[in-house]
Amino acid sequence: MAIVIHGADEIVKMRVAGKIAAGTLAYVANKLQAGVTTKDIDNWVREDTERRGALPSQLGYKGFPASVCTSRNEVVCHGIPNPAHVLVPGDIVNVDITSNIDGYHGDTSATFQIGEVSDEARHVTDVCRRCLLAGIEVVRHGARLGDIGAAIVEIADKEGCGVVEEFGGHGIGRKMHMAPHVPHMGKAGRGVRLRAGMTFTIEPMITIGHPHVVMLDDGWTAVTHDGTPTAQFEHTILVTKTGYEVLTAQPEPLRLVAPAHPEGAAEAASAPGAA
Repeated sequence: MAIVIHGADEIVKMRVAGKIAAGTLAYVANKLQAGVTTKDIDNWVREDTERRGALPSQLGYKGFPASVCTSRNEVVCHGIPNPAHVLVPGDIVNVDITSNIDGYHGDTSATFQIGEVSDEARHVTDVCRRCLLAGIEVVRHGARLGDIGAAIVEIADKEGCGVVEEFGGHGIGRKMHMAPHVPHMGKAGRGVRLRAGMTFTIEPMITIGHPHVVMLDDGWTAVTHDGTPTAQFEHTILVTKTGYEVLTAQPEPLRLVAPAHPEGAAEAASAPGAA
């Protein structure tokens, strides 16, 4: 499959799609708290995406049954929302959103902490976020795909973390998944040369230990082989003549640590006379 180089009009549409996906992710971030189910997240994504005049790209994609991927704790990616999956203090959860408007797609995700989490969960989340930023920073016209993976691996190795190889980023535009495949492991100076007008995702999946992945029987959910926590962050990137543009950038930092108590519980606990 040929790699698409987007023209000016297409880039405008990609910016709109990226902004919508980023907006829906921020909307969900501000509603997350202990007691929420992953099915609640799916409902919020459907409602907010529709409110913004877009469609959830993931719904029905190759049979995927939901509008968003919700991957908790040991789930590496593609977790399916479920009304029985209730977020509790100590959980981490990745929310992966793709929005389709006017035939173009924007794709972004972040991993959120529910209250206080374990040192391992906090570490893998922080390392993953830094891996994403490092991968983005090397993007420029004339660079190589391998530069992205090399930058990600350098940080992960230094921090004692693993990088999942089975999944990677992908080209994006008129389709949610297009060429090129963007591996999160690589050697600098190797791979496809980046050209201005290319759009793709960078979405490293980082583990505490060895990054071996096990697929569950549902055919979608991938988990760490040893049950340890894993994190993922993702942006849609445009290669420009001078560097890059993050099409799913947030105008304000996301709230990455969600309340550990359902709304009202904290207030009730601190009210005069509370037990």
